[in-house]
Formats: sequence, C-alpha cells, structure tokens
Amino acid sequence: MSVSTSYSGTALSIQHVTKAFGPKANGLGRSWLRWRRSGSNGSGDAKRVIAVDDVSLEIRRHEIFGILGPNGSGKSTLIRLTATLLVPDEGAIQVFGLDVTRDEMAVKRLINRVSVDAAFFKKLSAIENLMYAGRLYGLPGKEARQQSFEILHRLGLKDKEILGPLEDMSRGMQQKVAIARAFLSQPTLLLLDEPTTGLDPRSKREVQAFVRELRETHDATILLTTHDMHEAEALCDRIAILDEGRIVALDTPAGLRKLVPQQNGDPATLEDVFMALTGKQLIKEEDRMTA
Repeated sequence: MSVSTSYSGTALSIQHVTKAFGPKANGLGRSWLRWRRSGSNGSGDAKRVIAVDDVSLEIRRHEIFGILGPNGSGKSTLIRLTATLLVPDEGAIQVFGLDVTRDEMAVKRLINRVSVDAAFFKKLSAIENLMYAGRLYGLPGKEARQQSFEILHRLGLKDKEILGPLEDMSRGMQQKVAIARAFLSQPTLLLLDEPTTGLDPRSKREVQAFVRELRETHDATILLTTHDMHEAEALCDRIAILDEGRIVALDTPAGLRKLVPQQNGDPATLEDVFMALTGKQLIKEEDRMTA
C-alpha cells in the first residue's frame, strides 16, 4: 500500500497520547501490558510507571524528525505505539490519516521499524533473511534477491558476509542487516529506534547517507530516536527532547541551541541543550539526598 502523491497532510499525528505500565489506574481504564516492581521501600508492591505522558506532536510529510531523551524517557515506547505494537491508554495516533488502532493493518503496510533488538533467523544468511522478509512484503523472489544484495552492498557488506550465517556476524553488522530489511519494503513512514547503536563511524555515515537517500528517492518520512547528538543534528529537520515521558522542547537543531546561553562566548551545542533540559530531575534528587 502506498500513499497517494496528492496527500499533503501530516505524515504522523500524535495527540495527547499517554501510555503507562503497571497496575490499573483510575481514569485510564486499561489493563497494563507489563508490571514493574518497586524496590524503593522493599515491599515489592506493584508500581505504575507512566512511560509516555500526554505527548502531542505532528511530523510533516518528507520530514526527518528526531527524538532525543535519556534512557527511560519514553522514546522507544513512543516508537512502539506508532508501530502498532502497543495501544495508547489515552489519546490518538494517526499515520497519514489512518488511526493506528482502528486501521492497524493499513498502517502496518505503510511503516517499517528498526530497533536495537532486531530479531533474525540466526542460522540463515543475511540474504536468506532479507529474501524471506521480501516475500512477506510481496516482492517476487528475483526482485527481493536483487534489491537485498544492492542494499547490503550499499551498507558496506561484502558477498562473503552476505552469504554466511548471521550468527557469525558482529553485532554492528547484524544491525546493518536489520536496517537493510526495513529499507527493502520502501516504507512511507520509517521508524528508526537508535538504528546506528553499535556501528563504527564509517558504518554510521553509510547508514545516515542511506536514510537521506530513502527520503529523497522514495518520498519517505522518517522518525528517528538516537543518543548520538551529532547524528541528530546531521539528519533531523526538527527534534523533540523527551524527559520523563513529556516533551520539554521541540524545534529545529538551530532553534534548540538558542535555548541555552553561550558559555565563554562559544555557542551552545545540542549536547548542552540536552543536558540543560533533562538534568533538572537529577539535580533535584541530588539536592534532596544532601539536604
């Protein structure tokens, strides 16, 4: 399924979305999908964790949009909600006007997701894994094989590596195969959850160049989470900074840098902004412990 070129609306709309894990809570009316135990008081009582807290944002068609945030800030949960892997407790998510809950199958045909925990048939080769995925996407066998080789070559893999068992590959090379698998379906919305984690600098550049190419040649919209500030600045048109499940800033990279004063005459970096906007809770906790 493809989106008509006449569609000029928002690619991804997230409106007042909340997602929590833990015991059922008043007002949310859902049974959570997992439990987290609180060890702070030694009681072992179940504790509700709000992973995404009333988040709203809109991503334009053809945009590369980045989400930055500390570990546990809700980035991956937001990606999983958009990918239909989780259901929002409150709010709504639309992909090209399709609701991720009501129109789940239609949304799945428009998206693909790359995460740091990609699953494979480890005994099979990279090309066998990609050809299997290609057939699931509806590609003829010959076309799936040709495109798989082209993408893997573009990402720097040699034929010997492509034809060998995936279990013999390094973690970084397996991540390249995961990225190739997502590109193979030419998704209209590509969800990249820390896609270059574990890659060396050259491989990162190859992946980043391929992301730009996918946007330009296939009119794709891309949502990217990353801990790499240089990657975010190099790729993203706009960036949202997430902290404790809430958006604390949203702007272009240049706009975000203006949020923090210059230090000793030097302009603020994206890392400076990240530290300033996500460090408040840590500072408060340290002050409490030393009080």
